[in-house]
Amino acid sequence: MSVLVIVPTYNERENIEAIAAAVRGHGYDLLIVDDGSPDGTGDIADALSDRDHGVHVLHRSEKQGLGPAYAAGFAKGLASGFDILCEMDADFSHDPADLPRLVAAVGEGADLAIGSRYVKGGGTEGWSWHRSLLSRVGNLYASVMLGVHVKDATAGFRAFRDTTLRKIDPSTCEASGYGFQVEMAWRTEREGLAITEVPIIFRDRVLGTSKMNLAIAIEAIGLITKWGLGRLVPRRS
Repeated sequence: MSVLVIVPTYNERENIEAIAAAVRGHGYDLLIVDDGSPDGTGDIADALSDRDHGVHVLHRSEKQGLGPAYAAGFAKGLASGFDILCEMDADFSHDPADLPRLVAAVGEGADLAIGSRYVKGGGTEGWSWHRSLLSRVGNLYASVMLGVHVKDATAGFRAFRDTTLRKIDPSTCEASGYGFQVEMAWRTEREGLAITEVPIIFRDRVLGTSKMNLAIAIEAIGLITKWGLGRLVPRRS
């Protein structure tokens, strides 16, 4: 089965060459979706693509959010005929060595494989207690409001079967930030598709700057609340 790993980037010049080498070391194709990084990430990606036909680049004119970046990457990957399409961060918080386990889970029948911090064998390294608490509370809130049974619905390390993406249509997702991950897991579960959680260890980035901010968190909480109320509160006729 052909595999494409999609990596959205914004100011990741310190990481992009190493992450590309790690992905290509598994023999998987790589699609870098760059949102007009002012630090020259897109130029480095182009140079990598010139040297390696398995590295592809999709340039977007400005920073528009994680969700739209992945949606554009999925559309390009599906149009190119890939069977398995993966999500992965550019900063090594997701270990590229875990990619084959996610791909294998799809090969064994999963419609979506999630690299999970919250199943047996998974975890985080270098997190403060309050960051861990916020992450777990966020997942619990998504579970309660949306009825999602995934233990790590906010995780961003994933492998999708191509047919899954065609059914859940990422281009119509509302979330632009990290709420996109919750929305995609929720849509997959609503379709009755098989989700497998593969244990991974999540590590904080060493180089570069995190893109997480308060606005992204507020968007995710607001959308989960809206979706949940729409599911839980009966509509008046």
